[in-house]
Amino acid sequence: MANKQKIINIAVIAHVDAGKSTLVDAFLNQSGVFRDNEAVVDCVMDSDDIERERGITIYSKNCSVMHDDVKINIVDTPGHADFSSEVERIIKTVDTVILLVDSSEGPMPQTRFVLKKSLEQGINPILLINKIDKKDARIDEVVDEVYELFMDLEANDEQLDFPILYGIARQGIVVYDPEDVRDIQIGEEEKKIKKSARGMNGLDITPLFETIIKHANPYPDLNEEPLQLQVSALAYDDYIGRLGIGRVTKGVVKSGSTVAVAKEDGKIEQRKINQVFVYRGLKRMAVEQAEAGDIVVISGISDISIGETICDTASPDPLPMISIEEPTLSMYFMVNKSPFAGKVGKFVTSRHIRERLNKELEVNVGLKVEETDSTDSFKVSGRGELHLSILIENMRREGYELAVSKPEVIMRRGEQNQIQEPVEEVVLSVPDEYAGSVISKLNVRKGLMQEMKSENGFTRLEYLVPTRGLLGYRSEFINDTRGEGTMVRRFAKFDDYMGDIPQRINGVAIAQEEGVATPYAIFNISERVQMFIEPGTKVYEGMIIGMNARSEDMVVNPCKAKKATNMRAAGSDDNIKLAPARVFTLEEALEFIDDDELVEIVPDDIRLRKKLLKELERRRSRNIKTEE
Repeated sequence: MANKQKIINIAVIAHVDAGKSTLVDAFLNQSGVFRDNEAVVDCVMDSDDIERERGITIYSKNCSVMHDDVKINIVDTPGHADFSSEVERIIKTVDTVILLVDSSEGPMPQTRFVLKKSLEQGINPILLINKIDKKDARIDEVVDEVYELFMDLEANDEQLDFPILYGIARQGIVVYDPEDVRDIQIGEEEKKIKKSARGMNGLDITPLFETIIKHANPYPDLNEEPLQLQVSALAYDDYIGRLGIGRVTKGVVKSGSTVAVAKEDGKIEQRKINQVFVYRGLKRMAVEQAEAGDIVVISGISDISIGETICDTASPDPLPMISIEEPTLSMYFMVNKSPFAGKVGKFVTSRHIRERLNKELEVNVGLKVEETDSTDSFKVSGRGELHLSILIENMRREGYELAVSKPEVIMRRGEQNQIQEPVEEVVLSVPDEYAGSVISKLNVRKGLMQEMKSENGFTRLEYLVPTRGLLGYRSEFINDTRGEGTMVRRFAKFDDYMGDIPQRINGVAIAQEEGVATPYAIFNISERVQMFIEPGTKVYEGMIIGMNARSEDMVVNPCKAKKATNMRAAGSDDNIKLAPARVFTLEEALEFIDDDELVEIVPDDIRLRKKLLKELERRRSRNIKTEE
């Protein structure tokens, strides 16, 4: 056999917005993946789930670059805690991780989470302090904070001896010493530094390539051993079906070969691999065979699942199964039955919704879908609001119409049969003057303060809060901190039920009839109501059009026109000045609604509505509840 190719697998781990995708752009640009005349988009590897049209997921998670004679596979990791189950599996396939930390923010909660998983796997990370050109950069303090974080996470001596690099990812620059960058910026202080993934002023990311090759030894030559390949991710292709993605830990995987698949229940079944793909740049290339150490994509095994090991038929040697974290939130997906149903969407029936959810299950392992008593409704469970709302947003963009209920927290039974609920770790940074109101709100929501410190006019709070208490809190938090606060949260553990938590205290304004909203009617209603609609919006009976200043719901008529009389002041109708309506994003809408309300999702709009559209039905339902 010819000399084995040297392979190193790396993952870039970081908090959201620290510059992961931009750094990967620089990797690809500076290793000759693109032709000189090729138009390249920013964040070419961005695995934003909204971009998940057919097949993109497959390319977005992995790519490879060549440096000298070493093939470096780069695995993109999601920065968001809702996708933590993906991060854990990805870490198992890499030799080292590049820990990317913002030069002013320092390590954030997600950084802590992914780093913990990496250290548990025995990986020795490389630290890259990014955005060192920021005005508020505090490089030395951030490095100290990272050392503290490593110690907190009980890193061993070898892991604590991590190499430190400094960079400006958007310019494609990495240096061994921050002073190297200061020299080039002296003459350019007045000019806005332009973005360039190719490097500039003679600086590029070569120091990072050199450090990776020196710090992480290429994968050992295990080609002669029997095959062992654990599937760590799934993808789906409309033409060749389900795909398994994983690293070849031992042996060689060949297209067209018969293999043994070690299933979750311990059974070993024979299957045939159709094709084997590896990554060259951003492209997935079909190859005859792939060697130990490489990350491969295989087709042909239609029931392959995460954690299963593909082995040699003669001597199967399965790896331990990968545990996938349980969902923490569930909501009901229903067929849209509003008066405006079917006017915009292409896919509106329960069959369409069922097929789409089943397709999502092929690749989205953190998701769970259950049938309900009603044929028009499905119970969908996931890792958090973001996890579920991204699925809904994808469906909306693909032309689906559906209605979804308020997210509910999934409880479970503890060892003593006590009820337990998911609890999240929340880190908040708020201007000092608003800290009091944030603390009191979180205390009401059964939050337990873990830490509080103040610096540079901002208070940093760390809390443990039940997931129930955080539903609907984000918009309140933004209002309380006048948009200046930041809140980051991630699932921490299941803990004993913490008691009742007060829900939304404001009632809503509900449209009385179908029609088109008029400026005259909205002007009169908006004295007591924060409006969610603009004049000219089509409404129907039972649709929620605003938030009442009081706690009870109020039925109003937003379609009322001004009575025509022969007494009219010139131009007075044109002078109605209305406050801008509050526009909801999907996540905000899901947070806002109450138990008796739904979010109606159609390709071009998101509406809020009552479950029971007619006022008489709502009254009857209330009376039945009070009698009970």
